[in-house]
Amino acid sequence: MSERPLNVQPAAETPAVTPPLLEVRDLEVHFPIPGGGFLRQSPHRLRAVDGVSLTLTEGETLGLVGESGCGKSTLARAILNLVPLTSGEIRFAGRSIGGLAEREMRQYRQQMQMIFQDPFASLNPRMTVGNIIGEPMQIFGLHPPRDRKLEVMRLMELVGLNPRFLNRYPHEFSGGQRQRIGIARALAVHPKVILCDEPVSALDVSIQAQVINLLTELQDKLGLAYLFIAHDLAVVRHIADRVGVMYLGRLVEVAPAADLYANPRHPYTRALLSSVPTPDPQRERRRERMVPSGEVPSPDRIYPGCRFADRCVMAAMDCLHSSPPLAGDDHQVACFFGWDEPRYQAALRQPR
Repeated sequence: MSERPLNVQPAAETPAVTPPLLEVRDLEVHFPIPGGGFLRQSPHRLRAVDGVSLTLTEGETLGLVGESGCGKSTLARAILNLVPLTSGEIRFAGRSIGGLAEREMRQYRQQMQMIFQDPFASLNPRMTVGNIIGEPMQIFGLHPPRDRKLEVMRLMELVGLNPRFLNRYPHEFSGGQRQRIGIARALAVHPKVILCDEPVSALDVSIQAQVINLLTELQDKLGLAYLFIAHDLAVVRHIADRVGVMYLGRLVEVAPAADLYANPRHPYTRALLSSVPTPDPQRERRRERMVPSGEVPSPDRIYPGCRFADRCVMAAMDCLHSSPPLAGDDHQVACFFGWDEPRYQAALRQPR
């Protein structure tokens, strides 16, 4: 009698987890506050970034939103090592950048470039466009000198500029064209990550759309990863895969863009989204607004509890004395209540 072959099913393959290209762990950037006397400093410190952790994978766009002064731009500059870290760790491609030698730091900065907010102030008015875009190639020793002009022209064409204008100066271009020059300069060293520090906030709305579409096209062509900083929630919704919300130096919510806009779980995120007008007049009239009370607290204070507690309609005693951690899987939120709708409705009915 022949043996019946066993029907062995092949083991299911474990899906590969893409390691983060950029990883920030418990990052803090504190600045000393000058005191009243000569060479004296106040014992207080301005906590611009106070314990931020985030990840960015290859080809991903992480949007970062929040009020002015919440620490978004300082975080970006700290990632580029342009401001000293108080504590925390930054890892790129699995390697910590802390303690890198000068040559290794140059290689790191070649992989991480920045597009600045102001296209008028970020370009040297005494240099031609060709020299502005070609200077990073010279600094990092990319391309033979005889080939750099051709590479500059290629980059100008890539970002939608006429290569024949490479001998013109920045003042001869419009604001949108200057920002394209800044983008071409960032691309000149073939980076993997670009930090976009409010790159469209100084532009007209129609030009904003063109620049956003350009960044999206470049990401598809070159496989770039973006950390996209903005205060315009509509712009971030259009370009970001995930969105992080910062408040007073900390991340209070991180989630996939569609989930965060459809189901915000932190009271501060809900307040931000309630301030965005909708094009439908009837829907706009029915929409319930959440306006935080009071002003943004000072970043030099030490907060034992949630930093939003003083302005939150849902705050309880625990919120004043304990700091909620940023917790969750795909949708992370730093709130003890994780957005409790019945509690919020009851809080609205209470006199304040």
